[in-house]
Amino acid sequence: MDSIKVLMIDDNENLVEMVKEYFKNDKQIHINLVAYNGLDGLDMIENKQDQYDVILLDLIMPKKDGMYVLEEMKKKKLNKKIIVETSYNSQDVIKEVSSYGVNYFILKPFELSDLHKRILNLFNENNNSDLYHNNLQISITKVLHELGIPSHIKGYQYIREAIGIIYERPETIGGITKELYPELALKFDTTVSRVERAIRHAIEVSWNRGSWDLMEEIFGHSVDIDKAKPTNSEFIVTIADKLKLDSIRIGI
Repeated sequence: MDSIKVLMIDDNENLVEMVKEYFKNDKQIHINLVAYNGLDGLDMIENKQDQYDVILLDLIMPKKDGMYVLEEMKKKKLNKKIIVETSYNSQDVIKEVSSYGVNYFILKPFELSDLHKRILNLFNENNNSDLYHNNLQISITKVLHELGIPSHIKGYQYIREAIGIIYERPETIGGITKELYPELALKFDTTVSRVERAIRHAIEVSWNRGSWDLMEEIFGHSVDIDKAKPTNSEFIVTIADKLKLDSIRIGI
């Protein structure tokens, strides 16, 4: 297809300008329309349908918010591809918004490269339409942030990827050292020993900075957290198990 045309509805003018600048010379994606509140956005959704392919929708905006836009689209049977951007991430929000046919969530603040991937994935013929799995990375990111792991250290990226692998392929649990670490090393162009050390460092940072109540909630049943930190394997597998249980509880 021709370049993907985006309608961005967001009241953050600085963010809008950053996104427009990022995609300015992109041959695949173009920010074609912009609205800064829900009312103007809904008007564009209805009356300029041939000028966009996907909607990038903020949830919190003046005049009318993103939920209003989604409700009106549902009433008017306006079936469009939608990526919701939000700084609020909870399973309840995911469950509620998913009922409106949203394709993806992206958590603010986000990397523009991640937004680029999300938009392209919408038009990938092999795209998985399962909303929960499409947003697994958001759930993982939220937990890691609450556990105090800064996103700029290498161990953060390794742990985030590892949790996703264990979640999707639980059979990997039996081969953390022989299968998971080599897979991560290959993906990030590094060595197995560096992966292991970086993950261990990230866990140590978490233990000094993170929410103690959350640590007790997640790890208290499997590790005596008063005496020792969890091992790399315990940390990764336990978080993957928590996310799996959370998804079952809310029926996603």
